[in-house]
Amino acid sequence: MNPFSSAQSGFIDRIDDNLCLDAKLAIGVLEGFIRNEVNKVGFSKAVVALSGGIDSALSLAVAARAMGPGNVLALLMPYRTSSPASRNDAEELVEKLGVQSKIIDVSNMVDAYVNEYELSNIRKGNVMARARMIALYDHSEEFTGLVVGTSNKTELLLGYGTIYGDMASAINPLGDLYKTQVRQISEAMELPESIVNKAPSADLWEGQQDEDEIGFTYRDIDRLLYLLIDERWSVPEITSSGIELQFVDQLISRVRRNQFKRRPPIIAKISERTIEREFRYPRDWGV
Repeated sequence: MNPFSSAQSGFIDRIDDNLCLDAKLAIGVLEGFIRNEVNKVGFSKAVVALSGGIDSALSLAVAARAMGPGNVLALLMPYRTSSPASRNDAEELVEKLGVQSKIIDVSNMVDAYVNEYELSNIRKGNVMARARMIALYDHSEEFTGLVVGTSNKTELLLGYGTIYGDMASAINPLGDLYKTQVRQISEAMELPESIVNKAPSADLWEGQQDEDEIGFTYRDIDRLLYLLIDERWSVPEITSSGIELQFVDQLISRVRRNQFKRRPPIIAKISERTIEREFRYPRDWGV
């Protein structure tokens, strides 16, 4: 399905132009963000879960530039069915960047649970993602490094990730970059082509690919999300431009129902100063 088939080419080109970033400026912002946020809470090191995919590769590369390669730990956490090619790509990137690295096979951790139950691929994938976070946060304690996240804006809006799994982090440099922008910045940073051009996949089960699972390409998803989120277009405005209503409704539904993944747990208000409501400003503790 091509949800933009009836949209004018000039209109689509304008969206693509607006999604195109000043790569040099964006990289500088991301570097400064990681350095400032890590340092201001008393850390000097960073830890990144490296899968061999483009998102974690970009987070690792920016963290290495921000903190220095010797202050960054890349944790590779394969499962027995993980793609050997992705592991090779991850190891190539570690060598290219000169960061520290460690390989933790999570197969036994995951199998200890999943072998007790009949799990769907999605449930098993969630267990893998959360097992990896156990290992990641444990090694962040050993390394005394802050966990740097890898979820991009597209994934966060769609809820395409595991809460308290791959979505868990202390800071997230990619959360305001759409997937197509992640690719643009990765190309500008000259990350390995095998990573940049790889079909997006969470690598949670054999043959899994993000766009097949979602049902649309990231390019089309990002175009629509840009109109909905950044330009605040209404549904009638979007559909009158020639974009399929079914596509619009599906994405809006996903964004709405996954709001709970994008915010901390809601706290029942009892006092006058409730965490994440009145008590949420950095100046409260001088940080």
